[in-house]
Amino acid sequence: MQCPFDSRSLVHRSPFGAVKAGQNVHFKVLIPRSKNCSGVRLVIRADDEPQAQVYGMFWCGMEGLNDEWWECDFAPAKIGIYWYSFECDTAQGREEIRRVQGGKGAFGDGSFWQLTSYDPDYRTPSWMAGGILYQIFPDRFAKSDKAHEAIPAGRTLREDWGGQPEWRPNAQGKITNSDFFGGDLEGIRQKLPYLQALGVTCLYLNPIFESHSNHRYDTADYSRIDPLLGSEEDFARLCRDAQKYRIRILLDGVFSHTGSDSVYFNREGRYPPNGAYNTKESPYYPWYKFQSWPDQYQSWWGFTTLPEVMEESPDFLSFICGKEGIARKWLRLGASGWRLDVADELPDGFLEVFRRAVKEENEQNFILGEVWEDASNKISYGTRRRFLLGDQLDSVMNYPFRQGILEYLRTRDSAVLTEAVLTICEHYPRPALRVLMNHIGTHDTERAVTYLAGEPDQGYGREWQANKKLSEGERAHGLTLLRLASLLQYTLPGVPCLYYGDEAGMEGYRDPFNRGCYPWGREDRSLIGWYQRLGSLRRTCPCLADGDFIPMESSGPVAAYLRTDRHASLFTAVNASDQTRVVSMPQGFLPQVTTHGIRVEGNQLILPPFSGACGQLRQTTRSQSSTRPQG
Repeated sequence: MQCPFDSRSLVHRSPFGAVKAGQNVHFKVLIPRSKNCSGVRLVIRADDEPQAQVYGMFWCGMEGLNDEWWECDFAPAKIGIYWYSFECDTAQGREEIRRVQGGKGAFGDGSFWQLTSYDPDYRTPSWMAGGILYQIFPDRFAKSDKAHEAIPAGRTLREDWGGQPEWRPNAQGKITNSDFFGGDLEGIRQKLPYLQALGVTCLYLNPIFESHSNHRYDTADYSRIDPLLGSEEDFARLCRDAQKYRIRILLDGVFSHTGSDSVYFNREGRYPPNGAYNTKESPYYPWYKFQSWPDQYQSWWGFTTLPEVMEESPDFLSFICGKEGIARKWLRLGASGWRLDVADELPDGFLEVFRRAVKEENEQNFILGEVWEDASNKISYGTRRRFLLGDQLDSVMNYPFRQGILEYLRTRDSAVLTEAVLTICEHYPRPALRVLMNHIGTHDTERAVTYLAGEPDQGYGREWQANKKLSEGERAHGLTLLRLASLLQYTLPGVPCLYYGDEAGMEGYRDPFNRGCYPWGREDRSLIGWYQRLGSLRRTCPCLADGDFIPMESSGPVAAYLRTDRHASLFTAVNASDQTRVVSMPQGFLPQVTTHGIRVEGNQLILPPFSGACGQLRQTTRSQSSTRPQG
């Protein structure tokens, strides 16, 4: 029996993917004649409505002698998510067609397909599409010789750049994250030529505001640069000089909580006694969630050093999003947008007001959210979120792609990757899809090379992670796989984000071992050259900004796909196995970025073990097959 419906086939559903509210969608299902079908219906329910709507489908012709087509049109009337399936009146009674695997359906039990309907006015910054993000953990990227004054007490200033970050508990059994290597904003500014050579177009900086841990997610003062990083003028100068290199700055906003050791809460007594912990008369008292003042309060994931704020409190909302608020202050000083920490823990009301504030400053300012799952249908705190419908975020950190890339290379099954990519392409609005942050490692995950080649760290504590390093053979294989991972990362829909030092071959398990110092003078120059070639590819290949994704090989150890638009096409093929594989090339393929031993023989691409290649087609080649999704 042929598949009755496949949401990723343009024969069955057109257009593919999310649509604008009011945009027409055409559905066609294929029913065996043997079922003696007398009626077929589309059953579709808006996510916020209890009852489904039923739309009759029309008989529209035969497929050979044994199957018949039924079709209908549907235009979502409002913004949101819809869930749909089909039901048929057959000789055996009413039968349903449900989703069973990927986009494919079958008669019987299964789940529903998702249709995302977004605001027709949804726009995302044009400068981000086609670019490259570079994530910097500020204390560990680059240290200048500039002297910094008024360093707050309680910090251990390290003189051994490149030493292992402190991971042991202190005498009180607490992990304080209070060792600082001294990376600063001036150090970043001095490395702008290096970053430009990598093709970087935007720097994502982990928090830079005054805080008393090296990660700075425990904000002490949103209005001040941390003294160890520099001054407000240092920040403005970094932004000005970065613009000369066509590089923008994205800041990390931590607005779900503050530090207990902050001017706002002041539990530790570092600041004048005007914090919410000190007095109920504090202007910051209404921000916090006290059960019994002052010692019982709601904190982020139970960490009492991170008291949660009420983001929709009028005072807090005005402080962050007001006309003279924090969001606008740093944009006016040169930033081009914000990455929102734990965006799925920020309420809808806050995100909507935040977006209005940021976009009022400049429509081209960028808003990126930290969401680890499929952001189109995420439920948090019992509520379906609306991150990507047009009134909140521009885009999100793309953890599903990371998982798909890394698991494909570990399992050698490209179906894992293809499914991850097609699911996101099917669910996400096109404006968000083109500016997704595609990473394979961040400050919250293992280094990519460690994940790919090292022993999994499940069940092992910090002492094991601190002492575990890749063997010579593991490292060599890990670097080979890292090249393949980055080849995929740089050519899939969205914007690749390079975590500082991955291009230099840095290893490390999780926090704090993934947050080491950049190894200036000890870099893997060959690997840096590889990333520079990838950066050059993105600069010269326009279809990587917003081109369709068309899978060509999507099972077994080979992954191959096209990115294509009206002007150009790019073909990518990766072999994740330990045996040579042969891939049929599209006409006009010209390899540009390749690993070892790639050969072209006629219309075939010969891929040695653990190899890959990509390149543009001499003439734009768009798939003529109406069965392929174009995400």
